[in-house]
This record gives sequence, C-alpha cells and structure tokens, in this order.
Amino acid sequence: MSYLKEVIARTEEKNPSQPEFIQAVEEVLMSLEATVDKHPEFVAASIYDRIVEPDRQIIFRVPWVDDSGKVQVNRGMRVQFNNAIGPYKGGLRFHPSVNIGIIKFLGFEQIFKNALTTLPMGGGKGGSDFDPKGKSDGEVMRFCYSFMHELFRHVGPDTDVPAGDIGVGGREIGYMYGFYKKTLNEHTGVLTGKGREYGGSLIRPEATGYGTVYFAAEMLATRNDSFENKTVIISGAGNVAQFASEKVLELGGKNISFCDSSGTIIDMEGIDKEKLNFVMELKNIRRGRIKEYVEKYPNAVYYDGKSVWDVARDEGIKCDIALPCATQNEIHESHAEALIKNGCYCISEGANMPSLPKAVDIYLENKVLYGPGKAANAGGVSVSGLEMSQNSLKLSWEREEVDNRLKVIMKNIHESSRNAAIAYGFDEENYVAGANIAGFLKVAKAMLSYGVL
Repeated sequence: MSYLKEVIARTEEKNPSQPEFIQAVEEVLMSLEATVDKHPEFVAASIYDRIVEPDRQIIFRVPWVDDSGKVQVNRGMRVQFNNAIGPYKGGLRFHPSVNIGIIKFLGFEQIFKNALTTLPMGGGKGGSDFDPKGKSDGEVMRFCYSFMHELFRHVGPDTDVPAGDIGVGGREIGYMYGFYKKTLNEHTGVLTGKGREYGGSLIRPEATGYGTVYFAAEMLATRNDSFENKTVIISGAGNVAQFASEKVLELGGKNISFCDSSGTIIDMEGIDKEKLNFVMELKNIRRGRIKEYVEKYPNAVYYDGKSVWDVARDEGIKCDIALPCATQNEIHESHAEALIKNGCYCISEGANMPSLPKAVDIYLENKVLYGPGKAANAGGVSVSGLEMSQNSLKLSWEREEVDNRLKVIMKNIHESSRNAAIAYGFDEENYVAGANIAGFLKVAKAMLSYGVL
C-alpha cells in the first residue's frame, strides 16, 4: 500500500460515516502521489496526515422561537480546518442536509481553493441544519441572531472570516453581521458578502458564477475556442447559476437550462436577458419555484422531479459546455457518459464537488476540458478576499476594478494549475491534478516553516 493510501485509510478510520469528506480527501491525496518522491520533507513532517485533520471543530446548539411562539432547536457548526497561509475563510451553509461530514469536506476543499487564489486565506466552513426555505424574515432573523450568539466568539477579521453559501445570502449575512456589530460594538471585516451599504464589495454576488465562466473561457482559449455561439447547460437556479448564465450571454453563448429541488426547465430558444431577469426576480425576491418559468415562457419544457443532468441524459439534450452550479455529487457516471455522447467537451464546476469520482474519470479519459470546483469556482472566495482587503483599507473599489482583479485571479489559477500538472508529470489539461498540487504545495510549505504545530 502506498504512503498516501495509508493516510487515506487512517483518515477513513478516524472519520466513519463521513462519505463526502473521505471522497474529498481521496480525490486530493491520490493526485498528490507525485509530490511524495519530490518532497520527502513533507513525509518526514507528516504534512499529509496533518493537512487532513482540522485545527478544530466547533459544534453548538442554536435555539430560536418561531412565529407561533414554539421553541425550535438546530445544530450549528464551524470547522476551522487550516490557517497556514491566512485567517480561516469559507462560507456558512444553512440547509437540512448539513452535517459535520459535509462541512469538513467543504472546509478541506476550501484550503486548496483559497491557496490557488494567491490571497492570504486559510480554509474553513460552517453552517447549520436550519432550512430558511419557507421561513418568515422574522424567523430567519431570530435564528441568525442565535447562531451568531455562539459563533461570534470564534471568528474575527484576523481569525476566521465566514461568508455565504447555500441558504445564506444577503439577508442572512445582514442579520448575522448586525448581531456581531451590536455585540462587539465595532465595524470590522468579520463577514464577507455584506451589503454594499455597510462594507460589501461590488461583484461579490456575481463572483462565483462569473469566475466559473472565466475559468471555462481560459480552458477554451487553449484550444483557440470561446463561448461564441455555444450551447450551454447550467444546473441550479441560485446566485451562481444566475450569474454564470449572465456571463455566458455576455460572451456570446446560449444557456438553455435551470433547475431547483423541484425540477428542471429546458428552453431551447435560449435564456436571454429578459428571461434571466424573470428568473432572478422569481428566485431572489419572490422565492418561487423554477416551474413557474414555463407559465411565463410556454415554449420551455418543465421536467418535474428531475435534475438538469437527468433530463440531458434521458432526453438526449445536446450542448457544448456544461456548468454544474447546484450542489455536491449531482453528476453521476451515466450523466457524464451522456454529456460526452451528446457533444459536451467543456465542463467548469460552479458548485463544490458536483461530479462523482467515476464521472471525473470519464471526463479525463475522454479529454474533456474539465475545471474542478476548487479551481473553477474560486471566484467567489477571491472577491471575498478582495472585500477583506477593501475593509482593511477602509476603501471601496469600483465595479470595473473588482471585475478586472477577478479576471486576473481566475487566469492565474488556470495558469498555475496547468503549470503544476506539467511540472509533476501530468497532461497539461489535467486540471484536477494541477489544481490539487498547486494549492497543496503552497499550504504544505507554510506548514513546514512553522515546525510541528
């Protein structure tokens, strides 16, 4: 058994019933085999064992009162995974599926994603099994206050800087930041994704979606190709999916899909600016379901209970580019095979680990341009880092400056991933190995510098 397989086996033994975390550890470590021989100092210092163990895991009770006066209790958590290169940085997720294994997987991925941005940010993640869907503003506010009543003692602008994720948007960030500000009597950059009026950055809501498309554009450029006149399918219907669709349209492509937990819409005419504005109003303001799209645009087709990838497989939907922007493990082996059969040759992940390992193997075997989430969706945390910089400087940059900085960061992530793949003996288009190696090396060298801590 190889050294890294032994590390994986030890990690699996220590973390039973955490499949997403083990999946993420296997995906990263198995692409780091080439670093073991080149860097025996990492083995001697047990860097590989240390990097899969979080610095700390914080789990706490979150009691709150609903509109009927009944006391509800949820579980909150924050995993501060690794701060070798900067304060812990990573989102908060409010969703019924949240458990410690999912938060650890997300925090582990965040270490390498943040390292790739070149900004001084460590990796962390947090959240709760609270479901904001269907809750009143008052209920969400009371929950956020209770959640931050515990979390505030573990975070700070130079310690741990949370952001939003699934279920945590501008409303939730506002409530949590308000409670933090009131409790500590200070304005600091302790949360990112804040409102523009109280320290937020322009482009932050758009950043993950825009960055996913920018990364895809960089991959396409290596083959003298672009989004112009390409058919794109996008999963999800939240911020990431919406702004990925907006950027695709700007670059001359045509997105034909959105989905949510209830089902999928396919609009072969393309989702233009008017239709996209409808989706944004539907999801962000009215908090409705995507099936309402076909009531407004009857030429589209709604598939109840099916994901975009189910529909693409079962209906033979053709596309050139796929942007999974919903959640983890949404693309299975059969979905990947169908995508390639139907003409897809570029996949850029806006979600975290949306493709199962066998699906990733299929991409690589078929020479698909594949941008893994830790590289392709790093735009969100990149602009979060830029928001931290603006907060520290007490400045607010214009939209064009932030967007230009985001483009440069995504271009650099693409180049560093590609260069690392080549340097360690992989094909130049193996962005999986390249991103893992490039992110790992930066963190590992920092950890080595500190001694055994």
